[in-house]
Amino acid sequence: MKILLDTHVLLWASEDSPRLTKAVRKLIGDPGNELYFSAASLWEIAIKNGLGRSDFSVDPRILRRGLLENGYIDLPIASEHTVAISALPPIHKDPFDRLLVAQAIVEGITLLTVDPVLTQYPGPIRRI
Repeated sequence: MKILLDTHVLLWASEDSPRLTKAVRKLIGDPGNELYFSAASLWEIAIKNGLGRSDFSVDPRILRRGLLENGYIDLPIASEHTVAISALPPIHKDPFDRLLVAQAIVEGITLLTVDPVLTQYPGPIRRI
């Protein structure tokens, strides 16, 4: 299975947070799954880290390097992803989350999220 981690899930996975359930740890640890991280998540982390948000207090350069070293696949933002946002219903206002949803839909990758609002979108989105 191809899995795209929402930004908070990505941060929790990188720090082995106790917020991750056993089921999520199993998904992330399964060598048969392909784990993706979006450039949108690193962008969000960089912006919110720069604003001093404590829940984004990680250096995005170090996070990116660690993700790549651990076999995660870097998902760049393509124009197809940004155009797909226009077809999304106005359920969620966060531009980073809307981009992640569009990427999941366009690429056919399951988006793992903790945000119950995101699961209202059609597409491969799974709340953990």
